[in-house]
Amino acid sequence: MTVYFTSDTHFGHKRIIELAKRPFATVEEMDAAMIARWNAIVKTDDVVWHLGDFAWTDHTPYLQQLNGQKHLIIGNHDYESRVSKAKGWYSVEHYKELKLDDTLLILFHYGMRVWNKSHHGSIHLYGHSHDNLVGDSQCLDVGVDAWMFAPITLDSIKNRLSYQPKRFEPDHHKPKVA
Repeated sequence: MTVYFTSDTHFGHKRIIELAKRPFATVEEMDAAMIARWNAIVKTDDVVWHLGDFAWTDHTPYLQQLNGQKHLIIGNHDYESRVSKAKGWYSVEHYKELKLDDTLLILFHYGMRVWNKSHHGSIHLYGHSHDNLVGDSQCLDVGVDAWMFAPITLDSIKNRLSYQPKRFEPDHHKPKVA
């Protein structure tokens, strides 16, 4: 079993092609490409954490086509009316702290400046920004626009983090110097 991460697929969302400058002519082409790329990587016994903005329409038809045990971290376009009736989510949460390979991962749709245990090396994974919010050595956009429209592993994440600027985080235990 392998664990994967992704975000901001926006299945069924025609305007996202223009807004995020995606290389697809139609929403059908985009959806088919992302489903094919997902299923080429993710096997049925794998786990996928989707960090929000899954689909612009009913989630169920897409969930039925995608391999793996699927978990949703709710994004700003994952409306309750769609999520509540969707069949295929193993879990649905707004925020998740996940320990994987001795690494604490903080999963949230939005990029944060600080998060739980960030000063102790935890890693924050986010979406929402469509590859427009630069991360650092401890935080990274896992959205499809940053990763060739496919889910990614923690090893791929750690590899990219190793090339990012070193994280600067002020010590919140010390008073500010005037």
